[in-house]
Amino acid sequence: MFRKLFRGLFTGLGALAGYGVFLLGEFLLELTGYGEKFALTGTQKLCIAVILVIIFGLLFFKLAPKLGRQGNKVADGIAADLQKVSTNELVMGTFGLIIGLVIAFLLSHIYEGMLPNGIEIAINIISYLVLGYIGAIVSTRKGKDIRSLFMHKNSGGSKGKSEATPKILDTSVIIDGRIADIMKTGFIEGPIVIPEFVLVELRHIADSSDSLKRNRGRRGLDILNKIQEEYGIEIYNTDSEKALEEIPEVDVKLLKLAQIMNGKVVTNDFNLNKVASIKNVEVLNINELANTLKPVVLPGEDMTLFLVKEGKENNQAVAYLDDGTMIVVEDGRRHIGKTITVQVTSVLQTAAGRMIFARPNMR
Repeated sequence: MFRKLFRGLFTGLGALAGYGVFLLGEFLLELTGYGEKFALTGTQKLCIAVILVIIFGLLFFKLAPKLGRQGNKVADGIAADLQKVSTNELVMGTFGLIIGLVIAFLLSHIYEGMLPNGIEIAINIISYLVLGYIGAIVSTRKGKDIRSLFMHKNSGGSKGKSEATPKILDTSVIIDGRIADIMKTGFIEGPIVIPEFVLVELRHIADSSDSLKRNRGRRGLDILNKIQEEYGIEIYNTDSEKALEEIPEVDVKLLKLAQIMNGKVVTNDFNLNKVASIKNVEVLNINELANTLKPVVLPGEDMTLFLVKEGKENNQAVAYLDDGTMIVVEDGRRHIGKTITVQVTSVLQTAAGRMIFARPNMR
């Protein structure tokens, strides 16, 4: 029904165009002085007008289906592009466009009447197009900075959440779960961002056929819901970031997004930490934070431990502190299953954690 209506309207438009061509031809003949040489009767003019109306009507009737298909393709393309644009970008782009057009309008009054009409009109058109485009592009790319500036002024100059660096959570830190407890303490400030591709990865893990992976994925989604309810998080739609479209790896996407947003990645992935340092992306590693907050143990201190199993080397035993720190006790194999007092001999700190070495206290 819609196609038939469109074709009928387009055919009518063609008929009007034919009649317009007839009027234009008549005007040009009068303007050039050939009207008297080609004097036509009213009936002749009517016949020519009807012929042009029919020709253009038929032409537009034939072109209507092709034009309709092309119009559908253009509309689908515009719709696809709009889906990749976030609401914030759309609002900021419109705002910038309006500002650019206002500036062009003000500039047009400066040289109004100073130039010939044709040149003045051309300069006006170019000014509106260029300044409108610049306004839309600048406000879209610098939208976050502009919003932060206005929010900063509205808050009386105090540093608010919007001014802080965005913290981008990766899959490992969400599944780990400690991020929720850290956020509860207030040590992490600023907007918490969950990229959409991280959420997709969590869903895939939660739907895995492997029971261990499935449980980890579901735990991650539970932690995500908890953070959402208590603190609020931004699910970042990365479809609008064309720089991320051709990157298949989630970790590489995460680091690229951090560069785009000028944010920090929150993780407990040791390898991601290393790659981030190469790409000059700041990382907040939960494991490093946990290791830093563990009680300080110095060589020579005495500790009371329960030895639980054998160590890797001969005659070694292993014990664990409440925070999970492993203690290797030399010459402790015969004491396995007992609680004894040991003396710390050395402490080894690595990026993966801390390991303490001790010997049974002979005193």
